[in-house]
Amino acid sequence: MNNHVLDKINLENYGLTEQFKEEANGYSNLFVARVSEQHRELYKVIAEKGELLAEVSGKFAFAADDNTVFPVVGDWVMIDRTEESAGNAVIHHVLSRKSLFERKAAGTGNGIQIVAANFDLVFICMSLNADFNLRRLERYLSVAWDSMARPVIVLTKADLCDNLAERLNQISAVRVGTDVVICSSQDNRGYDEIAAYLSPGKTIVFLGSSGVGKSTIINRLLGEDRLQTNDLRNDDRGRHTTTHRQLLLLPTGGVVIDTPGMRELHLDHANLSKSFEDIEELAERCRFRDCTHTSEPGCAVKAAIETGSLPQKRFDNYRKLQTEMDYEGLNYRQLEAAKIKKMFGSKGEMKQALSEAKNKKHHK
Repeated sequence: MNNHVLDKINLENYGLTEQFKEEANGYSNLFVARVSEQHRELYKVIAEKGELLAEVSGKFAFAADDNTVFPVVGDWVMIDRTEESAGNAVIHHVLSRKSLFERKAAGTGNGIQIVAANFDLVFICMSLNADFNLRRLERYLSVAWDSMARPVIVLTKADLCDNLAERLNQISAVRVGTDVVICSSQDNRGYDEIAAYLSPGKTIVFLGSSGVGKSTIINRLLGEDRLQTNDLRNDDRGRHTTTHRQLLLLPTGGVVIDTPGMRELHLDHANLSKSFEDIEELAERCRFRDCTHTSEPGCAVKAAIETGSLPQKRFDNYRKLQTEMDYEGLNYRQLEAAKIKKMFGSKGEMKQALSEAKNKKHHK
């Protein structure tokens, strides 16, 4: 890969803050750079003299406890060179992350995947046509709030929606203080609003399902069709186009991170208290502190569901995500213990409940 950059790159435009500079100054004979792409064991990084390929040192790989400590797109790293004069650069350290988006890795294992790091805003993209899904949006919001960055809901393909007012009314029940931007590539709707979030040094990560239009928005912000996009399929759903995560500098200032569409988003960590703030506030009004919101008298959550102010499906999804957070990653014995605790409080109380049930059966 040839390096054509003649002038020094101002890494502050890429998000290098005083905090990162201070931490980087603690490493002698190394240079700070930002990861722009990740390809298995190779990375592209942006250093002060341009973009170059890099790989982690053997010492770094040997000392790694798990894959979450390896560099990801958006990370600031310390490398041994800023030019390609002697092969690939070597990454020796990853600087502390100010934010990160993580999920349970796809498959049957319990591994964690870091999707991106060091961003200021999370643009959660969801199309207004056949891909519209409130429960998925709640899931994304839960993980986004946990990332330590602020989420923004970006609704795409507004030109394909004939019930926009109804869709917006549905989203009002789940947005919980989150900005909403409505976009359409047909009439350029919403792009000025998106651009208003951008500024030099600020990083925005784009997340969403395959084909919701993330690449189309980023191409508009870049001012050129640099990212591949595809037309809709016959079922109105978009085709998957982005194949890897990448960081891009915008001509008007700011940095975006494009990510491949996620068909599934399994939770590892999530901030349900923030994304379901309305339910948490209702729970505080319940008569009993340990209310399960099932059969207890004086339950404010049940009352809200009965009056229609809290949608039943939203509460059901809240409980579903709670269960996923409680049980995810547990082995068989831990899973059984968690279920027993949830149902009975403890194993002793379970035995007592079973004994009482047995005695009742014998006395019939």
